[in-house]
Amino acid sequence: MQSVMGRSPDVDHLIGGECVATGARFDVKDKFTGETVARVALAEREHVDRAVDAAAETMRRGGIEPYRRSEILKDAADCLARRKSEIVEIMIAETGFTRADCQGEFTRTLETLRLSGEEAKRICGEVVPLDGAPGQGGRLGMTVRVPVGVVAAITPFNSPLNTVAHKVAPALAAGNAVVLKPAEQTPLCSVKLAEALMEAGLPAGWLNVVHGAGQVGSYLTDNQKVRYYTFTGSTEVGTIIQRAAGLRRTQMELGNISGTIICEDANIAVAIPRCITTSFRKAGEVCTSLQRIYVQRALYDQFLELFVQGTVALRVGDPRAEDTEVGPMISEEEAVRAESWVAEARQEGAAVLTGGKRVNSVLWPTVLTNVTKRMKVLNQEIFAPVVCVLPYDRFEDAIDAINDTPYGLSAGLFTSDLSKALLAARTVDTGGVHVNHTSSCRQDLMPYGGMKNSGFGREGPRYAIRDMTDEKLVTFTPA
Repeated sequence: MQSVMGRSPDVDHLIGGECVATGARFDVKDKFTGETVARVALAEREHVDRAVDAAAETMRRGGIEPYRRSEILKDAADCLARRKSEIVEIMIAETGFTRADCQGEFTRTLETLRLSGEEAKRICGEVVPLDGAPGQGGRLGMTVRVPVGVVAAITPFNSPLNTVAHKVAPALAAGNAVVLKPAEQTPLCSVKLAEALMEAGLPAGWLNVVHGAGQVGSYLTDNQKVRYYTFTGSTEVGTIIQRAAGLRRTQMELGNISGTIICEDANIAVAIPRCITTSFRKAGEVCTSLQRIYVQRALYDQFLELFVQGTVALRVGDPRAEDTEVGPMISEEEAVRAESWVAEARQEGAAVLTGGKRVNSVLWPTVLTNVTKRMKVLNQEIFAPVVCVLPYDRFEDAIDAINDTPYGLSAGLFTSDLSKALLAARTVDTGGVHVNHTSSCRQDLMPYGGMKNSGFGREGPRYAIRDMTDEKLVTFTPA
């Protein structure tokens, strides 16, 4: 697979260890300058089926011992680490994320690979006490975990390296072969991850990469040789994949409208910078980005003043500049959409305290108040650097507001009151509740996933590996 750092190079599919070119290609653009940085092969059904066949045949021929899987994953982290500068530059170009955001994602990817390598050596079952049943003395039972089969990984644009690693590395650690379809807007980091795994000694066929848009995902769901789908993206697309998967297993990390509660006893010196970062990093294009902040009324004016001051101070623009904190969105089309939602909210009575400005694909960090439930900025996932700040009186009302969406991925809470923290832990309907942190509080060893329309299943190497294996019972009866 050719380097993607040349001038508009060609990037091909990886199928059975070989680079496969196609006549049809699509451009990957620099999200800030608009320049073409790569031309990527567009898969047809035949390429997807070849990739799935290669993965299935690779597994049929026999697996890789767990210790060797561990070595490969850890060595792949070392291979990536040696190419940090190159890969960070690629990520900046294809995502538009700031240098700091890209460096953070790169560092986390190394951790994800190494965690997966460690967990590859710890896959185990348990003893089943059969002699605890009547008349079963002398019998032994145990469970073993075996690979589930070919895994299809369909990944999003907003985490083009670490989310890919969170799907590919646990699948490989569990002994599965993988067909990866990265987001068409940001496929280049996936290519680099595949190169690192091959350099680390991953045999041909264990990781296959096919490129394209939604149609390629449909080809994957049509192929009955795929036994497991791991997907991060919109709830709408996730529903389509789930319907097509039928009885085959899936892990879905879907949409969200993230919220955080600020209690009157919160340490706002801690809360405000964390809320600003969570609202605007990666231009707000994160599933756990803060879209709603609920502040106890007695603290509301003070919090809002300081929050707006901090937001105004953010440096916006060229993601390659060392001091830029908010760069462009994934496309001008998406920036225009988010800008129109803000304008619509303003027309309906919302106050725009800062932001709302757009230049090409850069949307300035935006803070809204006086919002109502009928406004899109509050009742739909905006996926942009836009946050609504609302007052509340009773703590229970804030919890009800957090829960009042179809989604349930993650929520935050700032308080010094243990009883409130415990109440939130029990009653907030999200996959994660983070006390004295925001909705975006992920470490790569955590179980990570949602409830309700935010999906099901968990990422995090240990948890993903368990889900990507089948539990088999083995019993022994005296002859």
